[in-house]
Amino acid sequence: MAHVLVIGGGVGGLATALLAARRGHTAELFERDTRAPGTALDRDFFGWRRPTVPQAVQPHALLGAARNVLRDDLPDVYAEMLRLGARERHELDWFEVRPPELPGDEDLVMLQARRIVLESALATALRAEPGAVVRYGEPVTGLTTASQAGAASAEDGPAGAGGAGGIRVTGVTTEAGGYRGDLVVDAGGRRGGIERRLGTVGCRPPVVERHRTGLAYFCRWYRLPEGMDEGPRRPWAVTGGAFAGCAVFPADNRVFAVTLFVHTADTTRSALRDPAVFERAARSFPPGEAWLALGAEPLSGVLATASLDNRWSALVDERGPVVTGLVPVGDSITHTNPTLGQGTSLALWAARRVARTAHRDPGSDRFAVDHHEWAVRTLKPWFDFQVVADAAIGERFATRAGRTGTAREVAALFDCALEDPEVMRARARVRHLAEPPERAYEDPAIRARVARWLAARPDYAPNGVGPDREEWEKLTAG
Repeated sequence: MAHVLVIGGGVGGLATALLAARRGHTAELFERDTRAPGTALDRDFFGWRRPTVPQAVQPHALLGAARNVLRDDLPDVYAEMLRLGARERHELDWFEVRPPELPGDEDLVMLQARRIVLESALATALRAEPGAVVRYGEPVTGLTTASQAGAASAEDGPAGAGGAGGIRVTGVTTEAGGYRGDLVVDAGGRRGGIERRLGTVGCRPPVVERHRTGLAYFCRWYRLPEGMDEGPRRPWAVTGGAFAGCAVFPADNRVFAVTLFVHTADTTRSALRDPAVFERAARSFPPGEAWLALGAEPLSGVLATASLDNRWSALVDERGPVVTGLVPVGDSITHTNPTLGQGTSLALWAARRVARTAHRDPGSDRFAVDHHEWAVRTLKPWFDFQVVADAAIGERFATRAGRTGTAREVAALFDCALEDPEVMRARARVRHLAEPPERAYEDPAIRARVARWLAARPDYAPNGVGPDREEWEKLTAG
């Protein structure tokens, strides 16, 4: 079996180390933060400053794909999340009477929880795992390498041209010293600095594909009143107009988040940082009004994030691997904008794949290429789907134009799903990464249902929910 060194103690890193140890490997995890996730959820979630993980306080969606990895491969982590207050919601529970169950419906379940709940459950399991060591407060400062022929090189020193017969990572360095491993896993995220480190040891740069989204998000956290364990099931939790949208994210322990999103060039953007303005604007959308009308207690100010992009990074180019002995997981492979909530699922898929394959000559060119090809087959289609979806939202928000033609038909599919259980099932299978959109949405039966729905509504105009621009300007003034 292999000795796996994991850079980064976020969700992807924790899951990789834990899954690797459970598969019979040994694992060492290196995390720059001195603090570990605990079970004091509110203290850690609201009081822990994590500048390298700015998304930690934003809402997270644990889709069916993520839930399935936890349920099937880490059942103790799954049970601990439920014990800590995570809640399950089946997508078909939207209907007053759930339609007859079909094979695969068991995968259409979301785990509603803040990110800290998952991190806490993973960290608890990892601390008890005999095959794993976690080194908090010990960030990786460099990589040790050797040529493929086996000659050792200096730490962070040039070691060849990369590709076949080139640079192999053999370990990591920290201020405490050096650590050797059979495989190094980069779970340091898009800000982890791995590209700089690879350049320092003489590797060609990764192949990066980046798409800016042009979207800004504003989130505020609340807690439902004592004795109220659940919020309203209706209206639908996500709505969007021609220039702004609103989403509600139920989480654990009566906590929920309300999020507004606008284009980064929207002149009203800065006003949304004001809690009073934020609430007025949120209440102008059906889900925001339904949840805020319950008398929930605010738990935070307005938390803003922007300058997001969809980023794909590959360590294999036309010449072959740019490095061997090192593979990426999580945001180090693909950082996706949170509109579809795919990030955690894709990270867990990659972590599981590393754990299942780390014994297969992990320092070889073949291993690096196999990992890359798996990622292209398994992760890249969902990245591409995210890019297309965000481009449509960004263009709509930037131009404030109505959706026509194919875009109108796509919008109709989502609205039709709220009334038609069969269309909702198809939508849910895509949403939970159980079936690609080109298969689920092109099913003739689904297309016929949406066409009939549209034919019965000749005046259908998508994205008509929420305030018009004049009202929005008034809501966000002063």
